[in-house]
Amino acid sequence: MFDVLMYLFETYIHTETDTQVDQERLTDDLTDAGFDQEDISNALQWLEKLADYQEGLVEPIQMSGDPLSMRIYTAEECQKLDADCRGFLLFLEQVQVLNLDTREMVIERVTALDSLEFALDDLKWVILMVLFNIPGCEDAYQQMEELLFDANDSILH
Repeated sequence: MFDVLMYLFETYIHTETDTQVDQERLTDDLTDAGFDQEDISNALQWLEKLADYQEGLVEPIQMSGDPLSMRIYTAEECQKLDADCRGFLLFLEQVQVLNLDTREMVIERVTALDSLEFALDDLKWVILMVLFNIPGCEDAYQQMEELLFDANDSILH
């Protein structure tokens, strides 16, 4: 399913092509690209749930706004998000790329993935997908995009 999401994001969303694609046509395109029907269906459902945030149909879990509070991850969340992933989420909060709401949206969307293995690079793409779909997060999306692509392009000395 994650491969389908990545393909969709890179092909339709990130390239700024026409994002108003008929679901039937999209399913046909994905099938032609060699994706499994179940993965396609799961990915489209995942995107529909993400769209619910965009349309305000679902509110993220409300957390304490106290800056001294600490997010405690559930066992399920820890299975998906290893220490590197959780540390990266904390870093993004500290540099104000993510706020409490967008962090919770990201965590919810990660736990909704059916992938058994989930790496930090995967998390970065999920963050981009969430920020892209949430109104008012354009600056955060741009910052995250710069973090993602600058880190991949830079050479450490």
